[in-house]
Amino acid sequence: MIRERRNKAKLELYYDKFVTEGVIDPNVHPWVGESWQRSQDAGVGRETFRLAVKLSGEELSKRRERYNQALTFLDGLYDEIKEHFTTYNLSMLLLDQELYVLKNYAMPFYQKTAGELEGARLSEEDIGTSSIGVAYRSKVPFLMFGPEMWIKDCQNGDACSVPIILDNQVKFIVTVVSVQQEELPYSAMVAMVLSIKYAMEQHLKLLSSLNAKHTILDAVPLAVYHILPGGEVAYANKLGHSRLSGIVPLGSEDKEEGPNLSTVLLNYHHTPIYKGFLGVPSYNREATWITPRKTYEDITTVVPLAGDEGDVDSIVTVTMPIEDLRTLVAHTAGYTARYSLSSMVGSSQVFTAMQDKAGRTARHDYPILLQGEPGTGKQRLAHGIHQAGSRAAGPLIAVKGGDLPSDVLEIELFGRGGSEAEGRPGKLELASGGTLFIDEVEKLSTVLQDKLAEALEAGFLFRAGEAVSRPIDVRVIAASDTELKRLVEKGVFSARLYEIISRAVIRVPSLRARREDVPNLAAHIIEELATLHNLPPKELAPDAAELIMSYDWPGNIKQLQGVVEQAFFRTTGTTISRADIVMPGEQGLSKAWKEDKAAFIEAWKAAGGNISRLANMLDVSRVTLYRYLKKYGLDKE
Repeated sequence: MIRERRNKAKLELYYDKFVTEGVIDPNVHPWVGESWQRSQDAGVGRETFRLAVKLSGEELSKRRERYNQALTFLDGLYDEIKEHFTTYNLSMLLLDQELYVLKNYAMPFYQKTAGELEGARLSEEDIGTSSIGVAYRSKVPFLMFGPEMWIKDCQNGDACSVPIILDNQVKFIVTVVSVQQEELPYSAMVAMVLSIKYAMEQHLKLLSSLNAKHTILDAVPLAVYHILPGGEVAYANKLGHSRLSGIVPLGSEDKEEGPNLSTVLLNYHHTPIYKGFLGVPSYNREATWITPRKTYEDITTVVPLAGDEGDVDSIVTVTMPIEDLRTLVAHTAGYTARYSLSSMVGSSQVFTAMQDKAGRTARHDYPILLQGEPGTGKQRLAHGIHQAGSRAAGPLIAVKGGDLPSDVLEIELFGRGGSEAEGRPGKLELASGGTLFIDEVEKLSTVLQDKLAEALEAGFLFRAGEAVSRPIDVRVIAASDTELKRLVEKGVFSARLYEIISRAVIRVPSLRARREDVPNLAAHIIEELATLHNLPPKELAPDAAELIMSYDWPGNIKQLQGVVEQAFFRTTGTTISRADIVMPGEQGLSKAWKEDKAAFIEAWKAAGGNISRLANMLDVSRVTLYRYLKKYGLDKE
């Protein structure tokens, strides 16, 4: 609150009347009178300006570092007006939101030097009534005259304090004290302090907004640049700086100024950036950047920024390395590990030995070969190894050797060349930075085996129909249902590929080799089913557990899964008994479903409407089931 000049002789009388009689004259400003009363009640001394609470040098240094932006701004502003302070014997303080003095500018403050004052707390409970305390409490500027101050040592000067408010909270207090009021008009001092308040608030708000924007830009998986005419980089976000550090000319890495792209991009005049300065925007275009050090391929957007006269003043460029885009797409598509090594169930010696070896091997980065009978859990083990390794943050891409014809599988693995619309990366490229899991690797054609071995040895590949080499960085985990070494000896599997993928071999035991794990595996399957379908938990009766443990399980865990799922959905109660379990080879669900819609619907309900589960229950393929769904007019969902 900015007040008119007051008669100081009268103010002295009002002050004396209060301290001697405890009476607040009606002419005393209410905020001042209330502060006098609180100061007296708190027992604050009236004679001497004491600094009872003060930060240590280390604590003050930390606060100054925290509030560096405010200090830097006020330092710069004071440098411009310090002659004014010297001429009129003004002093100025910057206090933080807890009213600790961060810095003392210009003249001593009430006979206190900067060394004495900086770090001291100047709250109402410390020094009684002052413009600092009133401005802080009221959240408005306040001009206080000398006789209104609580401490007599401070009554020879007038003070004006302003709160610096950000987000509706007092963040700082700036206070200016004048001891030569006759030479400096109050209006001039007040105008100066209000100007400081406005400028400082606007500056800090702008910095806060910029910091938020910088944080956002640094968090996005994109390189963002603001580029001036001629190719000079005026701004780059965190990823942008990282990219630039790889293309600046050798020997200039320590220079603070950004690089000039026209000098470091050998094909600058053929890039979207150059076209942007001609007023031509580009959106999500594949661009090649050729530098003396490396060639980059990005997906690039360039937006020209027009000046007042309509000419292009600068451009904003947003790019994403194609390899990063592939990784992002892979993650978005769900190409991540769904299982950990600890999620695999078993306590038998042969199983725990395999699990321990997998954990040790996962820490290295070389290829791994998983060998075991069909259905033993090789895919789940591959997921666990990926998640336990250094590439866990990268994608996990899977391909099955026997799923597709050889020519189609080649494109699936290596990609297809061609135009921007026709070309696409293969799974080897998509897996860069992560893991490629090749299931049934023995079913790859010998031609494809040799081509895969060549790419893994070289560290780059060629897409089908293309002569451009593309780098790859993948860890291969291969799985085989048969003994690969024997296939190599027979000449039906590539010795070259076998040598690469068999650096570490993990043999996954069959269920008959670890019968004691079967009940726990079944219990785990039941728990997963109950959770997945939000159904009450069920348990195996002892006779049911004994039954499944006595079987050889030639189809291993996959076969066990099908039998347990049937029993789970057939059982109406919470206990799965021996009678609820239909073992492989026994009479299962009626075959009437092939001709009778009602029988099919009953089986469909028993499977909970899940295609994969029904396929296991009926021992048919998913393709067959889709045909019957269509035949009976049922919704596959």
